[in-house]
Amino acid sequence: MKTILNRLFEHQYLSREEAKSVLTRMAEGQFNESQIASFMTVFFMRSISVDEILGFREALLEMRVNVDALREYNPIDIVGTGGDGKNTFNISTAACFVTAGAGYKVVKHGNIGATSVSGASNVMEEHGVKFSKDIELHQRSLDETNIAYLHAPLFNLALKTVAPVRKALGVRTFFNILGPIVNPLMPNRQVLGVYDLKMARLYNYIYQENGADFAIVHSLDGYDEISLTDTFKIINREEEQIYTPESLGFAKAQPEELYGGNTPQEAAAIFDHILNNTAIEAQKNVVLINAAVAIQTIEPQLDLSACLTKARESLESGKAKKTFEKFLTINT
Repeated sequence: MKTILNRLFEHQYLSREEAKSVLTRMAEGQFNESQIASFMTVFFMRSISVDEILGFREALLEMRVNVDALREYNPIDIVGTGGDGKNTFNISTAACFVTAGAGYKVVKHGNIGATSVSGASNVMEEHGVKFSKDIELHQRSLDETNIAYLHAPLFNLALKTVAPVRKALGVRTFFNILGPIVNPLMPNRQVLGVYDLKMARLYNYIYQENGADFAIVHSLDGYDEISLTDTFKIINREEEQIYTPESLGFAKAQPEELYGGNTPQEAAAIFDHILNNTAIEAQKNVVLINAAVAIQTIEPQLDLSACLTKARESLESGKAKKTFEKFLTINT
């Protein structure tokens, strides 16, 4: 690690095989926490190369717990990189349940918040969800509620090993970049929110290589999701489109309206307001647009307004809430 760190401090890059080797050894416990923290911090100070991210990804996917039995559902995942510093409420997690309520299969891969107050797993924990590696349980959850939740550290040793270091650092690291592309299911469908357009280009390359159906979303004012606070971009296999909130019939949201609170309990309360359809308009709208993009990724023949209609019906009819309630009966 000393040799690797010296090279990185001199602005050298790792080959794909070197990156894979380092992360594998990290997961095996060959490095101490100080070394891991130093290694992660390097990539906050300089951009990560395609070879490095692909090497890290290969290492993580080789160490994953096998969940291939869930692939027959051909589910979608909705996820953000995190690390945008905005501390929004759990928009993608709520969008997952709205999408599931609309009748689509979802496998959400999530974690405890590392750079925000509340990650997806924090919200699940606040509702009593017991994280599990039981594939039959997840199959039942998909059969009966259209959604399963995979707590990342249970499905990958490396993610468990680095979790304390990530939490202690509290800043964006390359694991924010890796998280969305190391879902152990390796889904063929994914909506991914990114915090800058450079990241969007990197993921676009990765998705084009592996043949996935995808939508990469980015709000131009720096959110790693469609925040409706500004103009936003959607990139998929066929095209790149720029939208304004107003072009889709939404009022522009204010950043403070999307704030996720100071504790996981506050974040969970906002999540509940969303699914109860009692949230403020801005909170509701951002969940609807992110769910709509997921629906369009599954049904690309539909335009975005039609997908918004489906998402709105899921939420306002109470289907999303019932989906979550049934999910809790299975997973708590």
